[in-house]
This record gives sequence, C-alpha cells and structure tokens, in this order.
Amino acid sequence: MDAVRFSPGDLVEVRGREWVVLPSPDDDILNVRPLSGSEADAQRIALALEAIPVRPARFSPPQLDQRDTQDGGRLLADALRLSLRRGAGPFRSAAHLGVEPRAYQLVPLMMALKLPVVRLLIADDVGIGKTIEAGLIVREMLDRGLIDRFSVLCPPHLVEQWVGELSEKFDIDAVAVTSARARSLERGLPAAQSLFEAYPHTVVSLDYIKADSRRDEFARACPSLVVVDEAHACIGGERGRHQRFELLERLVADEKRHILLLTATPHSGDEAAFDRLLGLISPDFAGGARGDGNTRVRYARRLAQHYVQRRRPDIMESGWNEKRTFPIHQVKDESFSLTGDFAALHDRVLDYCLAVTQRAGADQRSRRLAFWGTLALMRCVGSSPAAAASALRNRLGGVADEEAMQPVVFDEDEGLLDQGDLEPGTATINAEEWAELGKLIAMAQALDARRAEDPKVARLLKVLKELLQDGARPVIFCRFIATAESLGEELRKAWPKADVAIVTGRLTPEERRARVDRLEGSESRILVATDCLSEGVNLQSLFDAVVHYDLSWNPTRHQQREGRVDRFGQQSPIVRSVTIFGENSAIDGAVLQVILRKAEAIRKATGIAVPMPEDSEGVTAALMQALMFRGHREQLAFDFGLSSERLDSKWRDAEENAKASRARYAQGALKPEEVLPEWRQMRALNGGPTEVARFTDRALKRVGAPLEKAGQLQLVHLDAMPDAIKERLEARGLRGTRRVGFQDDPAPGVTHLGRVHPLVASLAESLAEGALDPDGGAFPPLGRCGAWRTRAVNQMTTLLLLRLRFKLITSGRTNRLLLAEEATGVAFGGMAAEAGLTGLSALALLEPEAAGNLDEQAIARQIQRARERLATYEPAIATFAAERGTVLSEDHLRLTEAARGGVTVEVVPVLPADVIGIYVLLPEGE
Repeated sequence: MDAVRFSPGDLVEVRGREWVVLPSPDDDILNVRPLSGSEADAQRIALALEAIPVRPARFSPPQLDQRDTQDGGRLLADALRLSLRRGAGPFRSAAHLGVEPRAYQLVPLMMALKLPVVRLLIADDVGIGKTIEAGLIVREMLDRGLIDRFSVLCPPHLVEQWVGELSEKFDIDAVAVTSARARSLERGLPAAQSLFEAYPHTVVSLDYIKADSRRDEFARACPSLVVVDEAHACIGGERGRHQRFELLERLVADEKRHILLLTATPHSGDEAAFDRLLGLISPDFAGGARGDGNTRVRYARRLAQHYVQRRRPDIMESGWNEKRTFPIHQVKDESFSLTGDFAALHDRVLDYCLAVTQRAGADQRSRRLAFWGTLALMRCVGSSPAAAASALRNRLGGVADEEAMQPVVFDEDEGLLDQGDLEPGTATINAEEWAELGKLIAMAQALDARRAEDPKVARLLKVLKELLQDGARPVIFCRFIATAESLGEELRKAWPKADVAIVTGRLTPEERRARVDRLEGSESRILVATDCLSEGVNLQSLFDAVVHYDLSWNPTRHQQREGRVDRFGQQSPIVRSVTIFGENSAIDGAVLQVILRKAEAIRKATGIAVPMPEDSEGVTAALMQALMFRGHREQLAFDFGLSSERLDSKWRDAEENAKASRARYAQGALKPEEVLPEWRQMRALNGGPTEVARFTDRALKRVGAPLEKAGQLQLVHLDAMPDAIKERLEARGLRGTRRVGFQDDPAPGVTHLGRVHPLVASLAESLAEGALDPDGGAFPPLGRCGAWRTRAVNQMTTLLLLRLRFKLITSGRTNRLLLAEEATGVAFGGMAAEAGLTGLSALALLEPEAAGNLDEQAIARQIQRARERLATYEPAIATFAAERGTVLSEDHLRLTEAARGGVTVEVVPVLPADVIGIYVLLPEGE
C-alpha cells in the first residue's frame, strides 16, 4: 500500500504531537512545524525511519477549561496575527518586515518579480533607501522559495550595518564574514564544507576576498543570490578593483544566478568602467546602444527592465507624494581669512614646494610626483597645523610611491575608505632641503600649540555655537586624522559638558560603529570624523547637521558626507550643511575654482551630483595653475600644455552625460499605486504599527512589565520580563531600559518596535504558543474562549478566531507549492449558520469594552453551546476560506499585471480551518 503523501498546510501527528506540514524539496523528508510552535521550531522528519507512521491530524477546538477574559481574547487575536510569518498576500514578505516601505521603494521589488533571473542595477541617489529596496527583494525571494541562500558583498566598514539592517528591518539573521572572523566561523566545519555552505545568509567584507584562494572558495560555493553594495568599488583598473571585477565576472557567468548591484554613482565619467558595470547585468548591455534609432529604442527599453536610477527631484516632483520623506536641506558657506603666522605658514610651504618642483626638471615622473607632492602638502597645510606638521615629518620618510600618493591627492578610495585619512609622505628630500623642512616643521608645531588663535578653528567654533543653539546635532568632517584629533581636543574644551566623539581610520569598522553608538544616550553630542564615515555608515538617527571643515577634492564625497544624515529616516524637518573655507587660502581657492564650484553648477542644472573627471593629469595641471595664481606665484614658468583646457571639456561632457542619464533611465513604466492598496491591506491584516502598539501595551501588562510613561516617551524595562522572554532578548543583546516608539522612523534615541522586533516577536510567539500548548508555557497561558456582555451587538453573536491555511501554487517560470497562513475571524448572529461578519470586521467585535460580566456558570454554558454549534458553522467557514483564496489569487494576479510578470499564483484553502478561539458576545440587558 502506498504511503500517504502530505502537502504544505496539512496537519499531521507524529512523535506524540501535532505538526503543520511545511514545503519540502524531498518527498521522503517531511518538513514540519509544531502546531503550537513558531518557525524556529521547525524540524525535518525522515519518513522511512519513523517507527510509528505519520498520520493525519485535526486541530482541537478550545476546551471549556481554557476560559479567559475579554482582555485575553484581544491579546490572543493580536498575538496570533503578529506571530504568523507565512503571509498569503501577493507580497509574501509583508509579515516579516520591520519597516514600512515608501511607495517608490517598491519599484525595484516589482521589477525583480517580473524577471526570470533577477539582474538589477539599483542606482538611486544617496539616502533614498537602496538598502531597504535590496532587502525587500531578498526577503521576498526567500519567502517565495526562489532562493535558500544569499550573500551581500560590501566594503568592510558596512558589514555590521548590513547585518543589523537585515535583522532589524527584514527578520533575517545573517553572519558577518570578515578577515578577522572567518577562522572562528570555519572552526569545526568539515574540511570539504565551505562556510558559505554552512551559513546560508552571509555579509562578506570585500577585504576578505582579496586573497585568490578566498575568491575561489566564494565562487565555488556562491549562493544563488548575491547583493553587491557600493558596486562602483568593484569596477575599474586598479588592482583591488580588478580582482573584485574578475570575481563578479565569474559569478554572473552562471546565467541562473541572481545579482543586485547597488551604487549611487554608477557613472564616474569613465565610459569603459560604466560598460563593465552594465555588462554584469547582461553582456548585451556593454558598449551601449548601437545601430539605428529603432535599435536604440529597443536597447533602452530592455535596459530599463534592469536599471533603476532616481534622484530626489524624481521622487519629490513626479507624483509620488513623498515630499515628507526627506528633510529640507539648508546649505551655507562660511569663510575665514588667514592672518599673521597662519598665513605665513601657507606661503612658506608653497614656496618650498614650488622650489622642489622647479628642481624636478623635465622628467615626467619626477615632475608629476613633485606636483602631487605640492598638492598633498598644501592639502595638509590647509587642513590644520597639526596635519601640516604630521605631513612634513612624514616627508622625512621619503614616500614617493605613485600608487600610494594618487588616492590621497585625488580622494580616491577604491570604495574601502580604510586608510585614506593618514597624512601623506610626499617625496624623498635631499640635504639642502633639510634645514628648510626643519624650520617648517617647527613652525607648524608652534602654530598647533596656538589653536585658540587659528582663524579656521575660530570660524568652526562660531558655526557650532549657532548650530547647537538651534538644537542641531552636528558631524564635523575632516580630511586627516591629525586634524580630527586636534579639533576634538578643542571642542572638548569649548563644550566640556557635551559628548565629543572622534572617529578616524585608526579604529576598526567595529570600533567606529561602537563609538558612534555610545552617543545614542547623550542629549548633547558632537561627532568629529574623517571620511572613513562618509560612505555607507548611516548617522541620521543621531545627527542632523554636517560641517565640512576640510574641502573634499572629490565632489561626490561632499554628497556622501551629507548623505549620512540627509537620508530616508531622518526625523528632523531640517538638515543643515556648512562648508568652511579660507577666502585667501590659495589651496582652498584652487579647489573651489577647479572642482567644487563646477560640480555644484552641474548639480543645480541637472539634479545629479557628478564625480570629478577621471583625468589626474588635467586636474593636477588645473589645480597647480590655480594654486600659483592665487598664491601670486604666476611668474614661475611651468608648461602645463593643454591639460587644463582638456579638463574643462570633460566637465562639459559630464554635464551633458548627467542630463542624458536622467532622461534615459528615469523609471516611469511601473505604477506602485496599483499595488499599494493591496500592500496596505496586507499590513493591516498582518498587523501594522497601530496593532503592534496595542498588542505590546496589553502584552507587557499581562506579563507584569508594563510600559512606563516618561513625558512624551514610553519606556520598556526589559529586565522585568519573565525569564523565558528575558533570555531570548539577552541573546539578541537587548537588556536594561529602552525608550521605544511604534511609528516608523522614530525620534533619535528611540527604539522602533515593529512586528519583527525581538521583543514584539517574543511576546507574540510566547503568548500564542502558550495558548495552544498550555502545559509548555513559560508563564500562565492565555485562554481560548470566553463570554461577556457588550454594546457592540444587538443579538447573541458567536465570534470564531480562525487560522486559515492556504496552499500557494505558483506556475510560470517556476512551479512551487508553498504554505501561507492568515489570522482572521468569522461572526455568526443568533443561531444562524451563515456568517454575518468576516475578517477584520469580525475581529473588531473584540475591541469595545465589555458592558458587563457573566458568572462562571453562565460563561461555561454559553461556550459549551457554541462548541456544539461548530459543526453547523463548518460550511460557512469553508465558503469564507474559499472566498479568501479567490480574493488572494486576484491580488496576486493584480501584482503580476502591475509588474508585467508572467507568473501566476493560485491560492487554495486547506480545510478544515483551525478554530483558535471561541467568544460569545451577548447584548447588554440579555
């Protein structure tokens, strides 16, 4: 006799308990979850090894001894809704999300749903929310069963942030894979097993895959989905980027592998690099459109299916109704004048550098190094006397390596930003320079001891005083470590009661994040940082102002700095950025003239921040010419050729490319408003912010650890939780007292409690599991039935709390059988067998306060009679379940139509439905 085959959603009995069948890729393995348990309790059962065969089971209705009050009924209904993780709606990920996406953030997800293999380049502006957009796709693909494993590749300073975002916003526990942690992760694994096979969800540091052997291992065991953050850091000619690009080429060679490329700067002005980036999506895109007009139109249409690039004007001015998403950005320039000895230091160092340059002669390499040495030293002098002294001392070391000097001069970073804030050594010195160099070092050190007289420091203190008086929380960005450290000392003297933190490349990425996080509880905080924090690390929850103490020579770096606070999730209505520069500083004036003012003019004209043209020779020549003119050294004869004119031409090309890019890749084909009503409907059904707040308040009272009001805030005391919940929270690093809020994007210093936050999830799962398995609960369980009087009904009404199970049958490019669940209700008036209210309308009957209580005998009698009527309700419940299946199928169809996808989903109920709760409501006076 053939063995019984079970499908997802079926109830079975084995090993002395009841289980829900989950999807399984193997017919001989039964993947099950305890009927009263959560997803974390799932197990796999080898059918051939079971001594007692698995047999079908039926869910037991509430018993008379499981009575509870109205409060217990409300809690159980919300706990059930918030604990279910396999939503039946078209967005399978809705039940797992700890963030409410904006409409525009759904576009990449909708684009992904229509692709047989997901290959997307998400090039939205800094701060729009690329991490959220990518996380939505990852979560959705996991919940649809399209992938089992994924990896995120990112710069080392973003690893911890990615791990945190995946956990907090998407309910995904990912493992950080870095050079420092890899050995501990590999410990205990079989020799033939890669850590990427052992850990299904990983966030991998780019520094980890520098070694050839590690790249080979990752390529061999690579998951079916790879997310590449800061993808521009993997494209280019430098050795590090070349290695990363080779790896990505190997990964995309598997035509079934899904790839998400994230970058805010897809086009750096290097057409070849941009072609390589597009070629990772499809080889057909490399080289751009060729042929006649029709061919170019077809190319653009096809590329638009894989490439989304929106700037803030696209979102705020194109009918998305998202003006509230981003704060008002107030920009201000603050100039200062160099005077006295501080001006003299600039002049002396410039004369020194130009003398070295003249001695370099006509040899191109020597001349180039001399120019770069001049620019590097003048950058340090313009930053601070401390940085000048450090750089002049480093010059004694004789560093003349082009590969080491070029990134410092031109703010290149290969996307890593790890050691770029060190003051550079610049060239080998000879004996005749020694005396002058010693004098300059002594002069810089003497001025560093007179910081209170420094005009640049004085201007910063004035700017900060105004910002702090307005209630702003500023970040001061410096170019060099010595500058940041010296400034930090001065700010601590000026504001002794404020928390002043200094973050530079001396710290590891983990130490940087920890130092920033320690400021969370401070009411008065100031952060001084180098550009090690200017890319990827989000600061919007703690800060709302940026001060550019040093000018960056890469205009996109200014945007990246400001993007740390001016981004999605910033609670302040106004974000301020202040740029400080010396009005008579030769180096500041040169940078403003050659780079920053031109880039700003293009940004204002196009809405797009363009990077500096990749023409080091042209930039060098233009800066040297401007430096000599502003330093009144134009009498010196240097032949710069046509380099400066060529740079001007490249700036003009950058502006035209920016205009064309915005027109070419504007995403207008998808209409999220077609899908948003279904999304909101699913969030309401699963439980949104209102339901989470209501449940958490009631649940904490139930377990004896109520929320505490503290002015406009609420406090939760995690250490007061029952031991079982407290242990789960401590395992996630949650302890002590926290300020909490329930709406998305809470105020700084306030923890957002969404449905997947460990506290909410632990409470919901514990209360729901305890009601279904009273003997296994960690504290007194909720009952599953009750009766009371209420003004909400005018006749006796029987309300059933249901858990509907559905099979989701997908067809099209994939054929899969998935399980979905939904918490809902059905209400019957009087003795009728037809449902009077269904869904959320039925569950709403639990909310009006009871008008009167019944004695215990009356409650028992009403519940017993309701139990006896259950058989007569089954046809109506089956009809309601079928109707829900039809509605959900139509919702899926609407989504695939909106996304122009080819996959269909049929939603079929699994009967009988689970009756979780029975509540009899009597009209007042009966």
